[in-house]
Amino acid sequence: MVKFLRNLLATLLGLFIFSVLAFFFFFIFFSVIATSESQVVVKSNSVLHLKLNKPIEERAIEDPFEEMLPGHTSTVGLIELLEAIEHAKDDDKIEGIYLESGYPMAGFAKIEAIRNALIDFKTSGKFITSYSEVYSEGGYYLASTADDIYLNPRGFLEFNGLRASMTFLKGTLEKLEIEPEIFKVGDFKSAVEPFLREDMSDENRAQTESLINSIYDHYLQNVAESINVPVDELTNISDSMLIRRTEDAVEHKLVTALAYYDEVQSKLKEQLDLEEDDKINFISPTKYRKSIKKSYSASDRIAVIVASGEIVYGNGDSKSIGSHKFAKEIRKARLDDKVKAVVLRINSPGGNALGSDMMWREVVLTSKVKPIIASMSTYAASGGYYMAMGCDTIVAEPTTVTGSIGIFLTLFNMQDFLKNKLGITTDGVSTGEFSDIYTLNRPLTNYEKNIIQNSVNNGYEDFVSKAAEGRNMEVDALKKIASGRVWSGLQAKENGLVDVLGGLDEAIATAAEAAGIEEKYQVRYYPHQKPFIEQILSDLNQDIETRMVKSNLGELYPHFEQIKRIKNLQGLQARMPFDISID
Repeated sequence: MVKFLRNLLATLLGLFIFSVLAFFFFFIFFSVIATSESQVVVKSNSVLHLKLNKPIEERAIEDPFEEMLPGHTSTVGLIELLEAIEHAKDDDKIEGIYLESGYPMAGFAKIEAIRNALIDFKTSGKFITSYSEVYSEGGYYLASTADDIYLNPRGFLEFNGLRASMTFLKGTLEKLEIEPEIFKVGDFKSAVEPFLREDMSDENRAQTESLINSIYDHYLQNVAESINVPVDELTNISDSMLIRRTEDAVEHKLVTALAYYDEVQSKLKEQLDLEEDDKINFISPTKYRKSIKKSYSASDRIAVIVASGEIVYGNGDSKSIGSHKFAKEIRKARLDDKVKAVVLRINSPGGNALGSDMMWREVVLTSKVKPIIASMSTYAASGGYYMAMGCDTIVAEPTTVTGSIGIFLTLFNMQDFLKNKLGITTDGVSTGEFSDIYTLNRPLTNYEKNIIQNSVNNGYEDFVSKAAEGRNMEVDALKKIASGRVWSGLQAKENGLVDVLGGLDEAIATAAEAAGIEEKYQVRYYPHQKPFIEQILSDLNQDIETRMVKSNLGELYPHFEQIKRIKNLQGLQARMPFDISID
């Protein structure tokens, strides 16, 4: 026994020493990489290489392994990408952009922002060349800005319109004998439909059709202008799905030519006056940004607070908007004398109503002492709109999904599930008649349902009245465009929910003008991001768990994620339709 314990302790000690040494080795390795990567010199006759076939987030953590490890998955930071394109426009060492945008994993508002940056880049007279084996609708939207658009001869170009779909859980809940108890306000507040229906309601179908038609009409108009093909002709091509072979894309003038990768590289070399054996000086946005020397000489600041994800009560995590965390960030910006204006960058479908109201309060207090401007990304709906409505000016992309002014509350009666599926029963005593009104172990009485519905009604009235005050509208007028209905940015501007159509740069310029600091200022982004090494260590366990579940479930993983998000539906919710996918 003593020998066994001695061997066990020796083994544990050995593992501990190995772990410590491995950590320090990794830390030193990372430090060396970080040091070397920070010393980037851009060569003359270089080409900015935009490879956008990956997730596009609002901000991305700088990942030193991105270009070192084959198959290593990273994300593209929208803010960082736009900064790189803007700087490259006036950089004499950058001759043009080589764009690979086949399947950008982002909503149309983010794609719109990148597209506008590419259009602005072209005003410099520099070239943009696009190539891909396949183009999705979003990928082609970016590619349409290019001077030359190349498609692999055996590839595919998707140009057949948009589709919005939702996943419904009613059948799952019935099989599990779980009864949802739903309380909502508004005919269009369809976030609860997945629990109650097997398909879209007429109201939900109407608002969704209106939304995607607005987005696609805008899409077609912009593509038509870029490739010089009439809108009516593009509409016919899309409606009839006339792009069925790669040759069709050339015939209908959607692409310049069919070409393989090596042929496109040869054309680029000709454009750069290189010999066939010469190597093109490609540089990624990540590397290129390291060459940009930033000056922080200006004392006046604009604080850009980036809020992305579902709104949750508390501090949240790196993928959510924690009410306490972001209320604190807005408060800090308000109290900082160096900050002359605030831009609240919102990318959120909404979430916890209490958390949304807490942040709204900080926005309103800030607006009383300095300008605060809302900048809407892919989503700024329901709770996301709640955050924005107290701002002085609201800026949205034409394809932003916004509105959804309404709230709901969801409870689940788990009595039959616990008893019939798990063999669990419960019993207890209470001090009052309604002490267990929010229990999961029995159905609600009609009287209890009335109590909860009245509470939801009061929450809705509060939401609407605050929105009306923020937008300088009569409550009755605002209710006509509320009721939980979602709108595109274009529609929202027509309805008075949005002031300006544009991206983050327009919002920052608006903030600077409102603060009277148009000549000289610096932009700082908040919350401060953790360094890569700290972030990867803190997210390691969560990432491993996610990868394992994804590996096991495959294509079923999105449905698993939807079921898992049910746990966030605690308390009143200001949330857009539960899970809508536009592609």
